[in-house]
Amino acid sequence: MAITLHLDENVHATLADALRRRGIDVTTPFDAGLVGASDEKHLEFARKHGRAVMTHDPDLLRLHVRGEQHAGIAFCHARKYSLRQLISVLSRFAVSANASDIIGRVKYL
Repeated sequence: MAITLHLDENVHATLADALRRRGIDVTTPFDAGLVGASDEKHLEFARKHGRAVMTHDPDLLRLHVRGEQHAGIAFCHARKYSLRQLISVLSRFAVSANASDIIGRVKYL
């Protein structure tokens, strides 16, 4: 089963549009009513809906280490890729990985 994604607030909103055009199921904080919500709320929403959280925020990595339950975290440093490269990397990840394989894990992009 392909991975569905939830982008947290530090991920540029145009990424969601680009991923959707490629057939990737993705939600944003606006879609989920989570604008201004805590990292914990984003993880909780994503877990309840079986979505991996895409983030540039190392605070989510700290929550993972602390033992917070989640459906997966896809992390990459904010300046590692151009937007075009990130779209490509995330698209490949979402369609090639299995959703059950990332539960409770971090995928470093």
